Amino acid sequence: MPFGIVLLLINVGLIVHAAKTGRFWPWGYIILFIPGFGALAYVLVELAPEWFGSAQGQKARRHVVNTLDPSKRYRALTEQLEVADTIANRAALAEECLELGKFTEAEYHYEHILALPMGDDPIYALGKARAQFGRSHPEEAVATLDDLRKRWPDYQSAEAHLLYARALDESGRTDDALYEYQAVANYYPGAEARVRYGLLLDKAGRQNEAKAVFTEVLTQLKRAPKYVRRVQAEWIALAEKALRG
Repeated sequence: MPFGIVLLLINVGLIVHAAKTGRFWPWGYIILFIPGFGALAYVLVELAPEWFGSAQGQKARRHVVNTLDPSKRYRALTEQLEVADTIANRAALAEECLELGKFTEAEYHYEHILALPMGDDPIYALGKARAQFGRSHPEEAVATLDDLRKRWPDYQSAEAHLLYARALDESGRTDDALYEYQAVANYYPGAEARVRYGLLLDKAGRQNEAKAVFTEVLTQLKRAPKYVRRVQAEWIALAEKALRG
């Protein structure tokens, strides 16, 4: 049998399988418009992990699917919220909106949650501030985080603290931002807070202090395991670039 006919039969079979298992979008189109390679990708991403059930296979599947169809999880979470409008469902959708850059929608969901009797929680106020910062409204994010601190004085979050410093920075409140960066840099996991602190010091004309911060970051990470340096690669590169001038 000619190879072309074999390939056609394989493609048709896989398209039918994708349709029957609820995976026609996007796989049906991928198999149809990328003959051969589309079928191979479907087998590797969808079928192989099911056959072997490995954690790595499942992780690879999620990564490829998210790359091919980044809105898939968003659509699924939207449908879940339509079926059951619970705080958990709305919070999951809001978080996915943040991941996709849908900041206006994310803020709407967090505001909705915070208005509910059982939604009075600092984690949702932080989500709202993240959405405001993502919308390029740092002043609003500062106000939300200030309110968070007043309402929940015992709430501790390195993420919230760093976001607060960044929002102050973006708002042009350099002195306040430097103070908060210095404070959060003392306990924030990873190098991001310290590098951002150094960058603002440099911007403020305090080059010697900035250089000291960058040097310390690079010295510490130089001794760290490879996997740590890999995770912190972005901040290592920024610190090195800043030192080079």
